[in-house]
Amino acid sequence: MVGEEGAFVLGWDEVLTEEELSVTLKVLCMSEEEFKEYKEQDGWEDDSEDEENSTLSNEALSRLKTPCKKLLYDSVLLTLESYGADLKAEQDLLNNKEAYEKLSRREQQALHVRYGQKRILHQLLELVQ
Repeated sequence: MVGEEGAFVLGWDEVLTEEELSVTLKVLCMSEEEFKEYKEQDGWEDDSEDEENSTLSNEALSRLKTPCKKLLYDSVLLTLESYGADLKAEQDLLNNKEAYEKLSRREQQALHVRYGQKRILHQLLELVQ
């Protein structure tokens, strides 16, 4: 369900791998009975109601059912824990011109990427609280 990379891709305004995340959330939040039915049917048939609700914009994420929001929230916390420094530490380094200039070009680019990733993850935390 998650794809080859085993991760979902989030953007500032929406989930870019929305189909994978939508199906994953549905399956992980199913009751045992619902999951048995899902397996027997080899997934969902062409369900226009699910299709309409599958766009995972930031607004749609904030309206997810509580179990799905909790699952996303906990997953984001785990992802954030995997980083060595928190968002504030990254921001402080970006704002400290002297320390920033001591970094190699590659380290500076990595810092910008990490900082952007963490900002998106923090935004997602706010949306699903």
